[in-house]
Amino acid sequence: MKKILIAPFVLLIRFYQVAISPYTPATCRYSPTCSKYTLEALKKYGLFKGGWLSLKRILSCNPWGGDGYDPVP
Repeated sequence: MKKILIAPFVLLIRFYQVAISPYTPATCRYSPTCSKYTLEALKKYGLFKGGWLSLKRILSCNPWGGDGYDPVP
């Protein structure tokens, strides 16, 4: 059931990684990148908790946020 719920989001992220990201400057301050982090979080925790972790991560990816190595907990 979890895989069915996250499938559309995984497809959107994969599309972003293949079709959009290569043509924009690399600006993510974290390792792994925010898109990779989101994929891992969704696969590990599902749509709601993984989505919440991803949202927090994306919102902190700014000049006043953190940086460096930040794996999925």
